[in-house]
Amino acid sequence: MATMRKLCPNLDKEDGLETVLEVPLPEEMFADADMSGGGGGAAHRWQNLARATDRWAAVTSSACSSQQQFMLLLKLVCSPFIPCRAQLDHALTMPVKNGSIQASTAKYIVQQYMAATGGVAALNGVKSMYGVGEVKLEVTSPEAGSKKDEMKCCREGGGFVVWQKNPDLWYLELVVAASKISAGSDGNISWSQSSLNSNASKGPPRPLRRFFQGLDPRSTANLFLNTVCIGEKMIGNEACFILKLETSPDILKAHSTANTDIVHHTIWGYFSQRTGLLIQFEDSKLIRMKTPVVGGDDFVYYETSMESVLEDYRYVDGINIAHRGRTNGTLFRYGNNFKRKWTLEETWRIEEVGFNVVGLSDDYFMPPVDCRKKSGLDSRNDDNGI
Repeated sequence: MATMRKLCPNLDKEDGLETVLEVPLPEEMFADADMSGGGGGAAHRWQNLARATDRWAAVTSSACSSQQQFMLLLKLVCSPFIPCRAQLDHALTMPVKNGSIQASTAKYIVQQYMAATGGVAALNGVKSMYGVGEVKLEVTSPEAGSKKDEMKCCREGGGFVVWQKNPDLWYLELVVAASKISAGSDGNISWSQSSLNSNASKGPPRPLRRFFQGLDPRSTANLFLNTVCIGEKMIGNEACFILKLETSPDILKAHSTANTDIVHHTIWGYFSQRTGLLIQFEDSKLIRMKTPVVGGDDFVYYETSMESVLEDYRYVDGINIAHRGRTNGTLFRYGNNFKRKWTLEETWRIEEVGFNVVGLSDDYFMPPVDCRKKSGLDSRNDDNGI
């Protein structure tokens, strides 16, 4: 993968200090600009960089039928939420008894996972964290009106920055091609906002799925505390235990809206029998949305499945973190006389991660102004659940 750049030239002064990019971007975008710039100064180089960014956006437009469609797929695979709220405001506890054999086995497996990722003391010592990484996204879908074997494919690159502070505060900035997503939680609401729509959607506080892709062992341990062990499976060359979590009807109802119902959301974790580490994280959900179209079905269904393989575990400040991996996703839309399927693959790499960030204020996690206004007057969920 390409190196990510975190600094940009000073736009106002050629020999001025470089400024920090809001989100790291692939070095190749700057290389394209530099090669075509002809040494015409910072302003000229950035004009060329803008044209390079436009070329990335053009690829997106040709591979997906619209920028809105690409943004939907980007939210699905790169920045989705998990409906289960991870309890981070108390120390990890592990009462193995007083449960079924499957539940007790699951707690024992999570206990081994905590030991493999640094131990209970180290995990309980984490109060905040940040991560910087890069992503490569590939989207495949059938060509409209074509035969089944005629497929469209687009490949995009980008980067992200994520911050987290206990118990329920987090913030994500993600840029892929010319599309940007901001999302976060202030402990009272979670929200998401895209570069295509300045109006942010909000819902109950939920963790970001990316935290469970080997980036936050403490959240992962909390998530799987109340699961059951349903068997074993080989993932590559690793024999793994399978832990399963069914989202409760009460949580599904709380995360639904007047026009959107989350029918089910199931989560699986595959833990290595050899190392105790989480090797694969998987989830599947079905969303039913009302449609205003007259005639045909009254609902459109979105069925999504995502499977993340976690690799390259390394210790950072005593915490064992997965530094790269791959997520394969499928989105199947049907209903209202419409059927279509997309497959997505995201490869990602963590370039930098740190814990217990000094001076990280709660103000950093404040939602957009329109969400703050709505949260004070109206607590209803306006997120579509995808």
